[in-house]
Amino acid sequence: MEINWDGLYGQDNVKALLSKIIDSSNVPHAFLFQGIDGIGKDLTAFKFAENLNAKFIDAKAFHIIQNQIRSLSEPYIKYIFPLPRGKNETESNGPTEKLSEEEIQTIREEIEKKISNPYYKISIPKANTIKVNSIREIKKFISLDFSDIRFRVIIISDAHLMNEEAQNALLKNLEEPPEGIIFILTTPFPNYLRETIRSRCWNIHFNPLQNTALKEILVQRFEVDEDLGIEIAPFSNGSILNALQLIENDFEKLLERTISFLRFSFGKKFNSAYDEISSFLYESDSQSIKLIIQMIITWLNDLQKYRIGSNDIYFADYKETLIKFNTRFPKVSLNNLVSKLDNLSSIISNNVNLNVIALNLIFNVASLTT
Repeated sequence: MEINWDGLYGQDNVKALLSKIIDSSNVPHAFLFQGIDGIGKDLTAFKFAENLNAKFIDAKAFHIIQNQIRSLSEPYIKYIFPLPRGKNETESNGPTEKLSEEEIQTIREEIEKKISNPYYKISIPKANTIKVNSIREIKKFISLDFSDIRFRVIIISDAHLMNEEAQNALLKNLEEPPEGIIFILTTPFPNYLRETIRSRCWNIHFNPLQNTALKEILVQRFEVDEDLGIEIAPFSNGSILNALQLIENDFEKLLERTISFLRFSFGKKFNSAYDEISSFLYESDSQSIKLIIQMIITWLNDLQKYRIGSNDIYFADYKETLIKFNTRFPKVSLNNLVSKLDNLSSIISNNVNLNVIALNLIFNVASLTT
């Protein structure tokens, strides 16, 4: 059967490289897929697993394997992701053995969401690491004899969250993998992995999605109105996850709120600026605060474009704010603020104090007109 990447938008260079590897019949035993969240790293891993096996079987057999892979079912695929630690759990326990029934149910629900939407990022309370228990289960997966399956694939999603013990255990598996076993590690932070792991993997870089690809995914997979998809794509920073969060947070209101926040911050009306983003704080939604920061960075980039005469402005409906700001502060340098906001966004996590982040955001933006 021919290689088929249907349903995987963008990443043309990645698809071309992986196609060459499949055609060469010389498949490396380990890959590192790196790039920001929401660009299709896991989906590519699933499609790669399908295409690896398609070469050796007929259409009927492939359809069976394809369904198994898409449902993340063993023995064709082993999908590993962060899990919470159970009560009185030790390294000798299975990865879910000591978890409560409620936690098990949450995991099942999250896996179903991932099956339904391969771009979905699994999120489980208190699941901050990939445990050594999960990595040790690889040995059991490998030991099972399925000689009728040409390639079986082990995917470790968010591989940077492996703790030290887990990385040590994985390294042993990578040193002498059996034939037909392929490892794929996906991560936005490859530098968190040990060099000895990275050096044993083919490193494949995924670029942020182009606006056209983002729009196509929104329209085709998520049935978003095409006009809304076109409008949202430039604000999504190349990530379908960002795009979906913009929709969930009411994109039009988010635009209005960003402009109001900037006006209040520039005018030193700190209480009003705080009120504009307070709903995100009450929801303890760190991702929403990141969205606000990204929207502000986009406005600052628009200001840079306006200054050089470019018409490619994303805040086109609010162009008057760019004109007024540039008239009052024509020589203000924006680079330092963009860098500060990038750093502020990077330190946000679910357990950070969002009030502190909000105050930092307000005073950093206000400092531009000081």
